[in-house]
Amino acid sequence: MIIAVDAAGGDFFPKNPIEGALFALNEDASLQIIFVGPEEILSEELQKHTYDKSRVQVIHAPEIIDMHDSPSAAVKSKRNSSITVGINLHKEGKCDAFVSAGNTGALLAASTFILGKLEGVLRPTIASYYPTLKGFRLLVDAGANLELKPEHAFQFAKMGQIFCKQVMGIDNPKVGLLNVGEEDEKGTDEMKEIHQYLKQLKGFVGNVEGRDIFPAKADVFVTNGVVGNILLKFGESIPSALKHMVKESANKGLLSKLYLLAAQKVLRESLQPFNYENVGGIPFLGVNGISIVGHGGSSPLAIKNMIKNAINCVQSDVNGKIVASLN
Repeated sequence: MIIAVDAAGGDFFPKNPIEGALFALNEDASLQIIFVGPEEILSEELQKHTYDKSRVQVIHAPEIIDMHDSPSAAVKSKRNSSITVGINLHKEGKCDAFVSAGNTGALLAASTFILGKLEGVLRPTIASYYPTLKGFRLLVDAGANLELKPEHAFQFAKMGQIFCKQVMGIDNPKVGLLNVGEEDEKGTDEMKEIHQYLKQLKGFVGNVEGRDIFPAKADVFVTNGVVGNILLKFGESIPSALKHMVKESANKGLLSKLYLLAAQKVLRESLQPFNYENVGGIPFLGVNGISIVGHGGSSPLAIKNMIKNAINCVQSDVNGKIVASLN
């Protein structure tokens, strides 16, 4: 398995991408890594590590797309960026997948423009893991499509079901449409139309509300990119907010130091499902390849798990099963 890694992506490049990829390399004897980015910077960082040089390659990509660049414009103007070069390597069959903690919009644009869409797919989408009381479930769309058309929602749900089954190991995944109420007639005219489309889908459980996410009333939660991205970012804020609240209570004398230590330990363990590092990255479903995007602040552990996620997508032939289900 050959995975290309954007070593110039994220807030802590090249240190974290390189360190995380080398962790993955040490755990998987069959893995090969291609680092993409400014060669001089990458080589300098690699000199700090001991690794099997026969399984590592560096591809020079001198330009960097940062978080402030316009996604589509950057892909067109910075053709020697790590994202563009890396996606082209995947397109040419020189790697099995590409992973990046860089600019999400630019990676989606490059993946769509260069790799193209899978046969039968109307529009690619971002599917994100979301923690529940039953483990991770899938939230789709998580920010790629701000508006949700009924035919797109139907395909997003089907692709999400396939990902849940093949990669997450959830049998017979259930689909729920995030809405303002459970009744069929709730929501805007567009939401009602989407509901009618999703009724055709095996495993559709109807409308679900925000309170149904943590109990995992569904396995795939369908929504538009605005709501999905807000939910995603809100979920990411929960651990730090709760830690702050516990600390504030301690400062006010409401908790003794002994109770504080116990509370912090319980809180730390309880909030592990919200830790993005355990997931690593999320795939763009519907593009003709495996393109995984991670958090901009991805740690080495997150990068390693991002690579593992990419390997799972390749080995389970997610894309082949998506095409089969839509045609």
